[in-house]
Amino acid sequence: MRITPYYIICAMLCLILSLNAKAQDTQSVHSESPKREMRAVWITTLSGLDWPRTKATNASTRESQKNELCQIFDQLKAANINTILLQTRIRGSVIYPSAIEPWDIALTGKYDQNPGYDPLQFAIEEAHKRGMELHAWVVTIPCFKIQQAKAMGSRSVLRTHPTLCLRHAEQYYLDPGQPGTEDYLSDICREIVTNYDIDGLHFDYIRYPEQAPSFPDAATYKRYGSGQTKAAWRRNNITHIVRRIYSETKAIKPWVRVSSSPVGKYADLSRFSSKGWNARDAVHQDAEGWLREGIHDQLYPMMYFDGVHFYPFAADWAEQRSGRQVFPGLGIYFLHKAEKDWPLSVITRQLHYLRRQGLDGQCYFRSRFLTDNTKGIYDYLQNDFYAYPSLTPACTWLDSVPPTAPSNLRVESFTNNDALLCWQASDDNLAGGVRYNVYASNEWPVDITKAENLMVTCMTQTEFRFNRVFTNLAGLNFAVTSIDRCGNESAPAQIGHASTVTATGLLVNDGSTLLLPHTEGQFLLITDATGRTLRRLRPAERVDIRHLPAGLYRVYITASNKKKVRKGLVGEFIKAVY
Repeated sequence: MRITPYYIICAMLCLILSLNAKAQDTQSVHSESPKREMRAVWITTLSGLDWPRTKATNASTRESQKNELCQIFDQLKAANINTILLQTRIRGSVIYPSAIEPWDIALTGKYDQNPGYDPLQFAIEEAHKRGMELHAWVVTIPCFKIQQAKAMGSRSVLRTHPTLCLRHAEQYYLDPGQPGTEDYLSDICREIVTNYDIDGLHFDYIRYPEQAPSFPDAATYKRYGSGQTKAAWRRNNITHIVRRIYSETKAIKPWVRVSSSPVGKYADLSRFSSKGWNARDAVHQDAEGWLREGIHDQLYPMMYFDGVHFYPFAADWAEQRSGRQVFPGLGIYFLHKAEKDWPLSVITRQLHYLRRQGLDGQCYFRSRFLTDNTKGIYDYLQNDFYAYPSLTPACTWLDSVPPTAPSNLRVESFTNNDALLCWQASDDNLAGGVRYNVYASNEWPVDITKAENLMVTCMTQTEFRFNRVFTNLAGLNFAVTSIDRCGNESAPAQIGHASTVTATGLLVNDGSTLLLPHTEGQFLLITDATGRTLRRLRPAERVDIRHLPAGLYRVYITASNKKKVRKGLVGEFIKAVY
């Protein structure tokens, strides 16, 4: 059964209560968990490897296919994953209604068959409901295997743009040296960016294929090479595609992050060889150059290695970021016994090393190996490495102006047990919209620099439903910030002990301090059950009641004008013997 967002919120509240209580007694073992960190997962739709398992052939199976994705999202969210890279263009086919390419076979069992809904739109909405980013993962240069060409139908690129396609190693590829390839891929990316509220555009296979020396582009090179070496010409072909799509994406939606997943080793290092497999020289992919030129925001290098094949090259990516962001991709599929049967310690060592190197986060290939808890990787992330939520790193080179802070932060009644934390919407200088983060702590004011105080991230609503019993037991205060699409966060709006009314309608006290809602007036009056005034004081949200004996009391607020004094009941409280 799918877990509703409300129960997820309650679970998070319970977690915060336990963490806050534990922090009072011992130093948290998760103190290094950063507030800003990319925690991403690739969800592969090719052949339904991660999703979908069910083919959408009727109303019932369509709902099953949707529910599968929701269950994956719920499980990833519970492990504090904050970003989904969803395979959107597979190999010449897509998972959204496109004017350019056919529907992918994984959705219905047939190419170019409408599943009856828009999977990309659905995925974006469901990810955003959970405060997660969704990046459209676009496989660029590969098309499809030769035996699939006929099944692709009349809308396949082999039919619509045959001059762009080359056959190589039992597969068709787009020819990066053909000027029309740049136009074709640009059109696909523009279609996605224009029509969908994605957070990022993520290129996969933005390079020449394996066995690049035998790739049959001699005629294209002869025509367009212009005296360059073939290696330089090929690198420039790929870079031209990247540069154009980056520029066009920013012209449409400047907040959409452009990234790619290059080969995990950029080039040979002075002391360590890439053993013939690297991005720059083997497949003509100048990924570090894209960062230097500023035509990429992020890189997810596929670092599916260990030992000297991993650590020196991870350090190289860290050193060559040029002020942009790098999130190494970790090959957790190698944990599986059918793959390399790595022990979990291989991945955990890599995770700690990446944090120590100051890299901006990490990504996992692929989703099913994480949600299946292969070798305990899910448990390790949920209970240890990702014990607290995190926000994705800000892209300040795109925009560095934070939105306005939420205003008019207040608590409104909802039910006897629940209440709503409400606020006025914020404004931003970008058109991408504003989201909201909710923090909670039993310290005042709430420290928004601590990951352990994050309760909900990137909400689109301007209200947060919470359980009064939970918050009162922990004595939680709330803070709310706004965050823009580039990750800039506003100053916080704070409210102390926001839930000051219990499920019984009584004001909260611990025998020493009485908690009151914000009230406007000249004086507070505390009376006993007979109406006799015991204390008269200025309005405050915390009142010392240690001098009062056990009993039932009422609190009033007074306001006056020139003609009369008015008195309104704030509430009642019972002071017990503690």
